Amino acid sequence: MAVKYLRTVAAAAISAALAWSPVAAGAESLSDALVSAYTNSGLLDQQRALLRATDEDFAVAVAATRPVLAYSLQGGWRHTKSNLAVVDATTAAATLTASFTLYDFERTKLGIDLAQENVLMARDSLVAVEQSALLRAVSAFLAVRSAHESAMLQANNVRLITEELRAARDRFEVGEITQTDVSYAEAQLAAAKSGEAAARGQLMVAREEYKAAVGHYPNGLQVPPSIPMAARSLDDAKALGARNHPDIKAAQRAVTVAEIATEIARRSMLPTLSADISAGPQYNSASITPHTRNISGTVSLSGPLYQGGKLSALYRKAKAQADASRAALHLAVQGVEQDVANAWAQLAVAGASLQASEQQIRASTVALRGAREEATLGARTTLEVLSFEQDLLDAQAARITAQSDQYIAVYGLLASMGLLTADHLHLGLATYDPEAYFNAVKDAPVRDVSPQGKKLDELLATLGRTVD
Repeated sequence: MAVKYLRTVAAAAISAALAWSPVAAGAESLSDALVSAYTNSGLLDQQRALLRATDEDFAVAVAATRPVLAYSLQGGWRHTKSNLAVVDATTAAATLTASFTLYDFERTKLGIDLAQENVLMARDSLVAVEQSALLRAVSAFLAVRSAHESAMLQANNVRLITEELRAARDRFEVGEITQTDVSYAEAQLAAAKSGEAAARGQLMVAREEYKAAVGHYPNGLQVPPSIPMAARSLDDAKALGARNHPDIKAAQRAVTVAEIATEIARRSMLPTLSADISAGPQYNSASITPHTRNISGTVSLSGPLYQGGKLSALYRKAKAQADASRAALHLAVQGVEQDVANAWAQLAVAGASLQASEQQIRASTVALRGAREEATLGARTTLEVLSFEQDLLDAQAARITAQSDQYIAVYGLLASMGLLTADHLHLGLATYDPEAYFNAVKDAPVRDVSPQGKKLDELLATLGRTVD
């Protein structure tokens, strides 16, 4: 009952949502799927928000170079009673204070440099997430196509074996074959129906993954375009990966961040020269001069003398973290080179498998045709014919897998080289500009919305987003 229900639901899903002709109305291309994934990816939204938060860290670092203005308002009343008199007095004061750093051995400037490197590292992380989102969309697109073709192949296999079983029963009735042949055909039909149910179930799973990766269910998928050119050789691919991969770029930024943090930790042991200026009127009703104005200024040089070894420990920790970041960069380069080599090997294997499966299909087709002709003459049994049919089915299934593997290997190679981006693929959409928000806040404005921010909102709206 469950298998029957599964077949019914899957068949309805196929007929309602999949039109595989390249010219079918509303058929979705691989580029369309990538554009939709880029537009609807929740991971990209999250990473963009994290990038904007990192942009604000740069604004915070810039703000540290500016004076800090503060105000204070005070008011009071005092009642004094003595043998001589009763005095009621009121007081009021307003104070404006300005504090700023005159010199701190460029720790503040180093903080700005560190914040800027963190911004650039966050942009590299955004590219890495973009690659993951697009590669997932490619895999989902190909998985739906492969699952659909496999389901159609299994359905056709059920139809053929059903015909073979009917013919076998007819031949058994006239005594040409034995009950063994009929039973074997029945067993093959049951196995074929099981394979069809599994294929349809896999199609339903692939459709759900497509929705998660792209943002909607597939509504007819076109044949993928020709395989894009990735690199001429493995060495070229590795060189491109070393130059372009966002993981390597982010690791390089991490090394710079760690080195700057080490220098900041060292200079934190040095003093700071600062200044404070305060001014404001005061009123005291009990004073001889009730209205006064006060202006004061101080310059101070302060610094740590002894903190129990804390600053030295922080400096040593920063140096150790810098060593770790350099080791992480080395591992990132190794990882990218390995990924490139793996993708290159997978591409070669998929190409060879596809060529072999094509040859196998041609040979199996000829063999099956001959076996059927020989069976009509009594030279072949039903078991042998079914065996030839299974060989052809296996070859066709292998071709479907090889075609999908070949595309996935190519796009995986692009991702391993850092080239699986909307810009490099020329998807023809308005891509997210990571500098828009940064330019809006890099000078640490006090306003909430800037002209650059409005442009960013318009861009996000173009990408299909609404901004509160």
